[in-house]
Amino acid sequence: MTILWQRPLVLQPRAILEQAGYHFFVDPRTRKESFVMRCRRGFYPRYHVYVRQFQNGHTECDLHIDQKQHSEEGYTAHMGEYDGVVVEEEAARIIRWLEWASRQ
Repeated sequence: MTILWQRPLVLQPRAILEQAGYHFFVDPRTRKESFVMRCRRGFYPRYHVYVRQFQNGHTECDLHIDQKQHSEEGYTAHMGEYDGVVVEEEAARIIRWLEWASRQ
C-alpha cells in the first residue's frame, strides 16, 4: 500500500516513524534502507516501510507486511501482504503520525 503525503513535514520521516515504533533497517543483502516494526516477539511477521522524499516536499511511504523470510538461496521474494484490513489499519496509523508531524 502506498501512502502519498503531500503536506510539508516539520520532522524527518525517520523521526516520525521511530516515534510510531519503527526501527531503521538496512537489508544486509541489498543495502536498501527501510523501516520495520515487529508484530510479535519474533522477527516475523513485521510491518515494512520504504520511504521516499521528493523535491516538491511530498513524502511517499510504501507499506507491506513481511509474513516470513524468503526461503530459497538467491530468491528475494517473501510472503508479503500489500493490502487488506491489517495493512489499511497500519496505514491509517502512519497517516495519523504524519498529521501529527505536519502540525509540529
